[in-house]
Amino acid sequence: MSNVPAELKYTKSHEWVRDNGDGSVTVGITDHAQEQLGDLVFVEVPDVGRAVSAGEECVVIESVKAAADVYSPVAGEVAEVNAQLEDAPELINGDAYGDGWIFKLNGVTSLDGLMSAEDYSAQLAEEE
Repeated sequence: MSNVPAELKYTKSHEWVRDNGDGSVTVGITDHAQEQLGDLVFVEVPDVGRAVSAGEECVVIESVKAAADVYSPVAGEVAEVNAQLEDAPELINGDAYGDGWIFKLNGVTSLDGLMSAEDYSAQLAEEE
């Protein structure tokens, strides 16, 4: 069973969101998503300063098995990206909710429409 931290919010497309409490959020892919992709070999992060809409494709992740798009869970402006992923995409495999974060957004006004850990766990159970 995948790790699903209770303090995070989730999307149906397997992104997680951490509310940083200052109008910004940190975004990554879930433990389940990285397990499904396998060993990651490349992550293309969005440009800092880019405005993204909720549901917009903004990251490309490639593994030895497949390529996948990552969608912005909420609208905001890219404030920071995890530059370590350029040389070490496997950080996501090793610590999806910590060192494997992908980007941070500023100007986030709402987390409405995101799932709780309980709801996301239920979705994962349905998918199995």
